[in-house]
Amino acid sequence: MERSLELANMTRVQEFILLGLSTRLGVMDALFAIFLALYVLTLLENTLIIYLICYHSELHKPMYFFLGNLSCLEMCYMSVTMPSLLLGLWTGPCHVPFTACTIQLFLFISLIGTKCTLLASMAYDRYVAICRPLHYPLLMRPQVCLGLAMTSWLGGLLISLIKTTCIMSLSYCGPNVLNHFFCDVSPLLNLSCTHMALTELVDFVSAIIIFCGSLVVALSSYVAIGRAVLRMTSAAAHCKALSTCASHLVVMGIFYSVVLFMYSRPSYIESTDLNKVLSVIYTAITPICSPIIYCLRNKEVHIALKKTLR
Repeated sequence: MERSLELANMTRVQEFILLGLSTRLGVMDALFAIFLALYVLTLLENTLIIYLICYHSELHKPMYFFLGNLSCLEMCYMSVTMPSLLLGLWTGPCHVPFTACTIQLFLFISLIGTKCTLLASMAYDRYVAICRPLHYPLLMRPQVCLGLAMTSWLGGLLISLIKTTCIMSLSYCGPNVLNHFFCDVSPLLNLSCTHMALTELVDFVSAIIIFCGSLVVALSSYVAIGRAVLRMTSAAAHCKALSTCASHLVVMGIFYSVVLFMYSRPSYIESTDLNKVLSVIYTAITPICSPIIYCLRNKEVHIALKKTLR
């Protein structure tokens, strides 16, 4: 027994090799330029949104408070995965120490959990604004908004701590090659050489709590909004309600559909090129699209931007 434990410790993986998105030189150069531009543009877009929300009093509303939190999260979210993606495209397969992989996994799970609950909070905010407008100042007062935001961030950290502890406590005795561009849940579980029943259970329960729980809250909010809109007699009220919710529905639909497909039962998903493509959608594409979708047709943001440019 002792000898087997010593052997396991001796053969424990000390680092992981990330294969990245591609190994073709011409493709790597093109992808590096594309994703570097996406990364810089995402940082600039979200920084601008946070600046506008902070320095323009007309945007000091619950909807923009959550949007500011989402913009901050998108920058952190993309900064966790993008450096390893860019490094892999610049140098080829990169070696990531076990500790660095653990930190990246912890931050990634935390931020993705926070994003789920933030999107649910934004859906609830739209529900109160449309279905209970007279009670909106009370139900969405600053203390409530701050509490929802803090619950989202702290809830993501707690779930991530539990999941990361379970995943990284498994034995990894080889191989150590991840067919991915960052330390993700599914590829790491596929490399483990020990029994994973408890880890699978924890991962499944956390997926139910975070992903499915927040999705149920968001969908329930929009079902109530849909019923309220159908009861409206004014065409102008219809258009206003739909324009208010359309952008959030688009972002939420893209994000939840990809994430639920990827992480409902991660232990059964192979680390294929399809998974890498899907990962690119929610780690690189949605962060750059969210500010555009939310602010493209928003008149209040347009006014604040014009004031800033003057």
